[in-house]
Amino acid sequence: MNQREIAELRRRLKPERSGITHVCGCCINDKKEIIATFDQPMGETLPEETEALFALLRKTLSGAPGRNLLSIPFSTRQVLESEEHHTLCRLRKDLRDEEAVHALYEHIRATYETEGSYLILLAQENYDVPSYNRNDDNEGSSEVFSYILCSVCPVKSMQKPSLGFLAYEQRFRSATGDPGVGAPEFGFLFPAFDDRATNLYNALFYTRDIADNHSEVTTALFGSEPTMPPAAEQKETFHTMLVEAIGEECRFEVVEGVQQQLSALIDEHKASREKETLVVSAETVKRVLEASGVGEESAAAFEKQCNETFGEGAEFCPGNLIDKGKLAVVTPDVSIKVAPERSDLIETRTIDGVKYILIRAEGDVQVNGVSIHID
Repeated sequence: MNQREIAELRRRLKPERSGITHVCGCCINDKKEIIATFDQPMGETLPEETEALFALLRKTLSGAPGRNLLSIPFSTRQVLESEEHHTLCRLRKDLRDEEAVHALYEHIRATYETEGSYLILLAQENYDVPSYNRNDDNEGSSEVFSYILCSVCPVKSMQKPSLGFLAYEQRFRSATGDPGVGAPEFGFLFPAFDDRATNLYNALFYTRDIADNHSEVTTALFGSEPTMPPAAEQKETFHTMLVEAIGEECRFEVVEGVQQQLSALIDEHKASREKETLVVSAETVKRVLEASGVGEESAAAFEKQCNETFGEGAEFCPGNLIDKGKLAVVTPDVSIKVAPERSDLIETRTIDGVKYILIRAEGDVQVNGVSIHID
């Protein structure tokens, strides 16, 4: 799914637009016990509580594809035979299928490790997907996209007014201070909404923490994991491969060049308003390395190691490989942060056998907030 397709579904998740008639779910305590279940009609929910529920569901479709939103593929065999896919299809058809709903609760309860209580929230909608001609005129619905959305949210003390859940009444209510429902830690959409149509061969998984793709949960729910490791792990592995593959060629100018070129790709993609998610391959990064001054042999060694680590044909979101708005130079005793666009202020040099990081000082220079003169 690309950003536009995700945004189209997000816009649906508002009280005045959505066709969601009820939400169901359960509350699980810190001992991993289901202490309450609920099936609440939206028509019996107060306006502020309805909006809070939709806000939680919208959050499950937030973030960037490839970072917070991860593709979960199903093989043809899984679609035809697997219990996990069959359960998801039953839920998509009817959230009052108690056996299927309970199976989902059990998959999450058995595999999700957390210290506190949490809430599983499930919603289903049949969306009449509008069709548009070249003039953007609405020509009516071309198909019905039936999907489920699941949000797994912590239950904790909230400082601001929030949505609360009364376990003994099995209903929602507004809350302040008392245990309330926090933003989702993870969740998913099934099936995927690819090319604005149903794709039963994919699900979209949301994780708040880009360092954790909840692989145990996704294996239990879908029978497979996301196609790529967590974004934070991708970055760490990328940095390790750079050092190992190009060795002594891994100089400041090379890292600076990689940062600038990948940042430029991100900016160009954003300016183009291209609907597809920006990805780069190992071959693309190899060319970036060569343009940054790395020799062909070392760049080829990086490409080979990348294919061995992530698989042939693997693609990455450039934003997972760099910190676009950050350039930091760190030694065991000194840390320097520079705006990436002013990396020209830094150079490395060896003087009389001693290695130095030189920073050109322009304009006002302060030490502990005090402006100083440099002779």
